This record gives sequence, structure tokens and C-alpha cells, in this order.
Amino acid sequence: MAPIPQSEITGFLKTSPDEITICKPAPFSTDPEACQEREMCDYNVKITYSMARSGKSPRRVRVYADGIYDLFHQGHARQLMQAKNVFPNVYLIVGVCSDELTHNRKGRTVMNDRERYEGVRHCRYVDETICKPAPFSTDPEACLEREMCDYNVKITYSMARSGKSPRRIITNAPWEISDEYLEKHKIDFVAHDEIPYGAEDTNDIYGPLKQRGMFVATERTEGVSTSDIVARIVKDYDIYVRRNLARGYSAKDLNVSFLNEKKFRLQNKMDELKGKAKEVKVDLLRSWEEKSRDFIETFLLLFGRERLSNIWNESKGRIMQAFSPPGSPSGSVNGDDDDPEQGSDSLPNSPPTKKRAQHFYHPNDYSDSEDGDMEEH
Repeated sequence: MAPIPQSEITGFLKTSPDEITICKPAPFSTDPEACQEREMCDYNVKITYSMARSGKSPRRVRVYADGIYDLFHQGHARQLMQAKNVFPNVYLIVGVCSDELTHNRKGRTVMNDRERYEGVRHCRYVDETICKPAPFSTDPEACLEREMCDYNVKITYSMARSGKSPRRIITNAPWEISDEYLEKHKIDFVAHDEIPYGAEDTNDIYGPLKQRGMFVATERTEGVSTSDIVARIVKDYDIYVRRNLARGYSAKDLNVSFLNEKKFRLQNKMDELKGKAKEVKVDLLRSWEEKSRDFIETFLLLFGRERLSNIWNESKGRIMQAFSPPGSPSGSVNGDDDDPEQGSDSLPNSPPTKKRAQHFYHPNDYSDSEDGDMEEH
């Protein structure tokens, strides 16, 4: 099959905005693609919930989902998938809170904002990401911001908290969504789970949107969350520290004390020795098995089935002969010739027969007294 020309691919991307995020990461809200999409949207045409559900809206439905998305996992992906499919023809915009805002409102994150931005914009369901990686101090954007800052004007903590500071405080996706934010990004609906999300001054930051019919609920994925993943890591802390030490990380990299480092390295060494002992045992068993197989094969070659049968028959005959009773000696009482009645045709292995003793009388064997006695009788 011939490859598709690059010109056709480019044209396909231009004419099929739904497929853009499958072929490359979703653009940031300040990128030309996102700006063009926003300019093409006639926000004066308001889209109701029933209109969006019916699939008869005159333009793409712009749905907004926000979050921190730390350690991006399948629960996050499923939430964005639901937001993308809540209506037909959805353009999904995702807002990711910056490190500064997240650490201030919720706490420390495992991944920094740049890593979290990249995790979200590489999700296939996302069409646009409202977040901008913080520039390096040498970037033109950061240099321009420093030049515009009048540092002679001091800002107190209360002034900054009140929002009345004379200088601009840069944030990315806001913690609470204002009407100005909705207008700026032309957002039709906001997607989030239905559990109330409280803040300092309200019980649910999405409450006003729910009242206005601009909120669509997504379901949370049970059994998985960033907190659960962190809990697993903490639970198996020793295992992960030992693994990373074995992979070349230093104790300083892992924030491990000197004594704990020595303890973990000793445990790794013990496990290594146990593994080697197990390998030696397996090698011995394998060697014994091979030798026993050779011995059996040699035994069968020397003592095959026929040879074993012959040995058994010979042994059986000898055993029967040993258990048979011995026969009495043949011949006359006086040691004369053998019994004439027993011919030479008698079987040598037949059992001996009991013989009647034969007596031969001679006239000289008897005395005169005996003759007299006999006559008297």
C-alpha cells in the first residue's frame, strides 16, 4: 500500500479538527490553532442543554473541564472521556492549575505544572489546554514582565488577597470560574463530578453554574486517585528507596539519612546474597537431575526389558529350588546298586519318593537257639 502524501495529511488536519489531537498534542489556549477556533465560534448563539443533547446545535459545543491532574492516571482520562462525549460534536477545553495556585489552595504536588500540562495535552480527548508553561527567566516573556513591573510599588499580603493590587498577578486556570473567564474562552458548559467542591467563601464553587444550567456531571472512577497512588508509594517507602539506591541514586537525591542509607544498602546486599544462594541451589538441582537422567538411560541400555525378564526367570527357578525339601539317598541299605524299579528315565527334578526297606534273610544268620525258639512257637 502506497504511503499517503504529506499534502493530503495536512489538508485532512485542516478540514478535520476532531482528529487534530490524535495526531499531535492539544494546543495551548494562546496557540494560533486555539485562537482561530475561538474566533470562529459565534458566542452570541447560546446553546441550551436540550439543544446540545439533541445534537442539533448550530456550532460545536465548547465544554470546559478543570483540575490539577497530578500523576495523570486512568481516572483522569476517564473523566475527560466522559466530558468529551457528554454531547455530540464537543470541543473539549481543559484547564490545569499552576503550581503556585495549587500549592496555595490544596497542597504540594508530585509533578510540577509543566509535567502536568504535558500529561493533559497528550490525552486524546483534549482539544485545547488552558495553561501555559512558566517561561524561563531568560525568555522574552519573562524579561518583558520584569520590565513592566514597578517594584517601587510594594504590595502587602492583604492587598494581594483582596485582588486590588496595582500590579498584575499571573495565574493560569483559575480555582473558581468567573463570568469573565467564561466569556473569554467562550465556554458553553463546565464538566466535573457532582460532589460539592468547597472553598473558603462557598460550599460549592460549581454551584452558580449548576443553577444556570451550565454544569454537566461526570462520574469519578472508584478505587483510583492521586491520593491513593501517593499512599501506595508511602506504604512501600523502604522498597522504593532501596530500589532507587540500587539504581544509582544518592542518599541526598532521596533525602535519606546516613544511617538509613547504610541500612538499606545492607538489606540490598543481603538480598543479593540470598539470590546468589538460590541460583547455586537451582544449579545443583539441575546438575543432579541431568546426572540422574544419564544414569537411568545407561541402566536401561544395560538392563533392557528382555534382559530383566531373563534375570527374573533365572532368579525364580533358583528361589523355587531353594525352597523345595531335599530328597532321601537312593539305593539299598547295604549300599548296593540303585533300586531296579527306578529306571534311568526318572526325572531329575521330580520330588523324591518314599521307598520301602527290603530285607534279605540268610540261613546262617540264625543260631540253633533261635531255631528252637521258633519251633516252640
